[in-house]
Amino acid sequence: MEFTIGGRLEVRIAPADVGKRVSVRRLTENGSRGPKFTDTVGVLTSWNNGVLSVTPKSGDSVRIAESSLVAGKVVPSAPARRRGPSASFPELAPVYARAWQPLESEPLGDWLLRAAGGFTRRANSVLPLGDPGMPLDEALERVRHWYADRELPAYIQTATGGEGTQEELCAALEGHGWRREVTAEVRIAALAPVGDLAAEVSRVRLSRTVDDAWLARYQRFVTPGPQVAAVLGSGPSVWFATVPGDQGDEAPAAIGRCVVDGRWAGFMAVEVAPEHRRKGLATTVMTALARQAMDEGASAAWLQVEADNDGARALYDGMGFATHHLYHHFRAA
Repeated sequence: MEFTIGGRLEVRIAPADVGKRVSVRRLTENGSRGPKFTDTVGVLTSWNNGVLSVTPKSGDSVRIAESSLVAGKVVPSAPARRRGPSASFPELAPVYARAWQPLESEPLGDWLLRAAGGFTRRANSVLPLGDPGMPLDEALERVRHWYADRELPAYIQTATGGEGTQEELCAALEGHGWRREVTAEVRIAALAPVGDLAAEVSRVRLSRTVDDAWLARYQRFVTPGPQVAAVLGSGPSVWFATVPGDQGDEAPAAIGRCVVDGRWAGFMAVEVAPEHRRKGLATTVMTALARQAMDEGASAAWLQVEADNDGARALYDGMGFATHHLYHHFRAA
């Protein structure tokens, strides 16, 4: 990255640039072998008392002493996507929230407090899509009490790395002692290429309701309480895919879930039994669901994959999915 004007390093940012995307270089060591520098690109989320906070796409805020800065500048937002559908975070966030709904919710200004008996962080976390209508300290205290009343840990779901995402909120949560526990990628793609994959979909059974066999393959819970089926069944237009196992198998060989919401089709809970992996069943399930979604008028696809799930990320790479932004769950101390 280029910081120089006429060969000179310059700091061209100031506290007035808080909220903008910046690139900074700082001195990290000045030893016998010469100076060492570190570059950081992210949103300038604060500048107080001689310390800057820059929050990159990862969501982990970096605190930088003003005295260590050797260069800095405001940089454009991340380049526009070159493939797949066009979408902003404010458009996508309500879509994936509708696809995984809680059993109970309560507004707090523009925030939504959600609970579902502890089944998944997504259904048991705050969705903060604006202003809580009160100072942040007070809002966080309300959040803690609301979840404590339900004997649940307090989580807030945030997003970074895209247009209109929440780097400043992430930095503020860290400043109040909240800690990031999980990071996942939100990926998007055109839907037609997924539906056009050469997969043998005749084995896939599609249903509007989840059954015991499907749940026997699903690995996201310990005891299947009523909240599991309720959350899984929520959404504008929900489909469950099942590939039966070998004769006599109690659990299916593969499963998947898709929620159709306008132009969007969201893919979730794609799982394959260990003994049936490397047979293309995940692709088969997603192709069958994509064709059903296209029949309902959808043209774009989204999914969420945890950042350390290398196998799934490679599969989705091959289908044309690209990362749109990251989402995180912050937990109260």
